[in-house]
Amino acid sequence: MAKPPRRIDVAALIDGRRLGPFNYRLIVLSWLITVFDGFDMMMISFTAPYMRDELGLDKPMLGNVFSAGLFGMMLGGFAFAYIGDRIGRRQTIIWAAFAFGILTTATALAGSYEALLILRFLDGFAIGGMLPLAWALNIEYVPTRLRSTVVTVIMMGYSLGTALAGPVTVWLAPQFGWEGVFVFGGLGTLVCAALLWAGLPESIRFLASKARAPAVIAATLNKLDPSLGAGADDLFVLSDERRDASNFTVRKLFKGDLKWLTPLLWLAYIASTLAVYFKANWGPIVYEDLHFARDTAAYVSSFSGMMGAVLGLLLMRFTDRYGPFAVAAYPLCAFPVLLAIGLVPMSPDTFLILSIVSTSFVGGAHFGILSIAGVYYPSAIRANGGGWATSVAKVGGIAGPILGGIVLSSGLPIVRSFAILAVCPAVLALCAIGIGLVVRHRSSAPATPSFEPVPAS
Repeated sequence: MAKPPRRIDVAALIDGRRLGPFNYRLIVLSWLITVFDGFDMMMISFTAPYMRDELGLDKPMLGNVFSAGLFGMMLGGFAFAYIGDRIGRRQTIIWAAFAFGILTTATALAGSYEALLILRFLDGFAIGGMLPLAWALNIEYVPTRLRSTVVTVIMMGYSLGTALAGPVTVWLAPQFGWEGVFVFGGLGTLVCAALLWAGLPESIRFLASKARAPAVIAATLNKLDPSLGAGADDLFVLSDERRDASNFTVRKLFKGDLKWLTPLLWLAYIASTLAVYFKANWGPIVYEDLHFARDTAAYVSSFSGMMGAVLGLLLMRFTDRYGPFAVAAYPLCAFPVLLAIGLVPMSPDTFLILSIVSTSFVGGAHFGILSIAGVYYPSAIRANGGGWATSVAKVGGIAGPILGGIVLSSGLPIVRSFAILAVCPAVLALCAIGIGLVVRHRSSAPATPSFEPVPAS
């Protein structure tokens, strides 16, 4: 005799369980693709000196090349976030990953400044929507108490990619040119895209919020909990959200307390991204212009990127426990150190040590804002919430390389750029505190779920 349909609370089931093999497999897949995203972001910085010599590029032209990729990422973030909340996370992530791999490989064929601009823009467009969707997909499969932690762990892959970019460039570029570095990154991305196609699931929170594909939800829930015995005839609900089958509009990002949270998140993300991309794109060239060897510049930049990841990893449990207030800690540390580097005369060794410390705090702070970018949005618009935040943040990413080119070509002492950069962590810290106040007020308000919590089984 067939069992009668049940009402299964997907949110309660996910929130009440520990991470299992299903989650770990999803985290590893997401982690792998972020490795090559980080590699792509940093390899343009390490290959820039080789491009400058071979293609005759000056500093403003290099700044435009850096910003072209970021402008593409901004537009791609808007586009893929919208698609991800319409057709689902899985398909959008996979197609973006394949396009990213193909375009990165094709960049090796760029033989002119103009071709480089176009290919970097298209490559950035493909990358732009992939990371926010990967975050959203993982957030929707883990308990609320672990969301920031899981996003940070995934972003460790990004940091590994940025850390590998310098050594891989030093290894490949002298023998195969800067083109060989892009071929390496593109082919590795295509392998990861194939793995995503084979093993990436769709978000069941997303499907439940849109009242779609009950058979897929049931099958996925049974993988999470084999004893559940869910069927396609069951009613799948989210007790912590309203069901929303309507199309996304930007107005939804400013509904209720999101009218405060979204602008603060955007401003914080812009400031953090400006600092990170200035550091990432111009760091190797700044160190070279300060008369450090090219290999030293590459290794120092890579080491500070890895230290930023370690600091981000240390921060994640505090973020899950104390909320956005914890995110303010690192930028408050970075601010005075950056001012000291930019304004106080010091020896080369002291400069290197303090620059690693300051940029590590900048990187750790960026991990903090990334870890909360999509946490406070409902499932029906989470991809758009994270995607819009990431895309708007590219305003800072685009401005960072351009402003860096202007500052470094202005005749000011190069070290003054660190003092100018100190404004960014100050803004990030203030915004993180503001977000924390909004979230605290949300937590103290009475809950009004759309559905009564129903046991999963």
